[in-house]
Amino acid sequence: MPETGKEINVREWFNVLKRRYVIIVSVLALFLLGTFLYSKFTMSPLYQSSARIIIGADPERMKTLQVIIRDPAVMTKVVKKAGLKTTPEALAGQIVVQSINESQVVSITATDANAERAAKIANTTAKVFKKQVPNLYKFKDVRLLSSAKVNFAPINDNFKRNMYFGLFGGLAVGILIGLFFESLDGTVRSKKEIEDLGIPVLGKVAKFKQK
Repeated sequence: MPETGKEINVREWFNVLKRRYVIIVSVLALFLLGTFLYSKFTMSPLYQSSARIIIGADPERMKTLQVIIRDPAVMTKVVKKAGLKTTPEALAGQIVVQSINESQVVSITATDANAERAAKIANTTAKVFKKQVPNLYKFKDVRLLSSAKVNFAPINDNFKRNMYFGLFGGLAVGILIGLFFESLDGTVRSKKEIEDLGIPVLGKVAKFKQK
């Protein structure tokens, strides 16, 4: 039964990949090694902890009070009290303040490269805000609901995802490079390739087995 064009095309592609497997495997190995080293030694783990407070205010005042939590006036006190080696502006960038389901419960979430320090920042911020807000905004109805706990699970642990990217990315790039080198190779490997070039076949050497 004669082979269809599709079958021949698939076989040709397979033969190309087989001939260039050394290049493909080498590129894939380099991608996987690079991804592994990047994930393990370059990406610093980050940790988060959240403290919760209750602010007994109407929605409009609630927005203002949430802004005050990350204000330099509060952050400066937090830096000093927690003994942090950073600036109030940088510390504000480590903190996210948000209302829980539009209620009066507000979470203060701190992110840091140290899990224990993240919890310390969140708790200190909650306490400093509660103490300072009467002086800053003439508001007293702030209560501590729950303290931040140390969470040792990093939020940016993307090792598996990165390795998958390295696998598929390396495979794709390896195949492309293999095809590129194949396109530069002018070696004729079959009668069909000769016919495709329009060169007449003058003779054929038969295969024989050695005794």
